[in-house]
Amino acid sequence: MKKPNLPEGDDGRTIVNMDVDGMPWFMQKQNRPTPGNGDGLTPEQMRMYRFAAVKAGLAVALIFGAVFGLFIAFCDFVWFR
Repeated sequence: MKKPNLPEGDDGRTIVNMDVDGMPWFMQKQNRPTPGNGDGLTPEQMRMYRFAAVKAGLAVALIFGAVFGLFIAFCDFVWFR
């Protein structure tokens, strides 16, 4: 068996796959996942996931709104008196 010419300290293992979209050496893989719901979630699980994301976003918006409202109240009643 022919020994490959590798630099010192290189054992020939691949650490990161450099097969990136758009590069000239990119090879299309046959078993690529299809776009969309390819993670195996049922429609009910996907609906629950979306509802939880909306609740989290609304909670963050409510907190920011409350802080802004408190700042306006502080400016109106304390700072500008």
